[in-house]
Amino acid sequence: MAEKKLGIDQALIRDLANILNETDLTEIEVEQEDLRIRVSRAGTTQYVQAPIAAPAYAAAAPAVASAAAAAAAPVGKSRNPDNVVSAPMVGTVYMAPAPGAAHFIEVGASVKEGQTLLIIEAMKTMNQIPAPKSGIVTEILIQDGRPVEYGEALVVIE
Repeated sequence: MAEKKLGIDQALIRDLANILNETDLTEIEVEQEDLRIRVSRAGTTQYVQAPIAAPAYAAAAPAVASAAAAAAAPVGKSRNPDNVVSAPMVGTVYMAPAPGAAHFIEVGASVKEGQTLLIIEAMKTMNQIPAPKSGIVTEILIQDGRPVEYGEALVVIE
């Protein structure tokens, strides 16, 4: 039986960093078996080793969860997970269709299923994030123009 490698492959990290430099990307993420590595030029480089089957690797490895994400969820406040819209990808959040335009949603706004809540830019592609259900926006947990992680809570719709 093969032994499981516990350390992080530093050569892989260097290769990913070189790819960032060569291609002018701001971040890159790679999955291999039970190892997921994300290298980002926007902030710190993050190394995450967690089972791929985990619903959100930030939840499986809280040590790498961003401070902004932790600050977005007040201690002691519980939310019904069915009401939380989570980020389906890593990217940058935009609350409006263009700079200076009105935001897609505001707290207290009524939304319909399928209505655009926000945009996540990933690899220079603008991805509209639709409302999974109709309801009232009770919380917006992210800020315009800031990076988000996969699985990070974005909006609460009740």
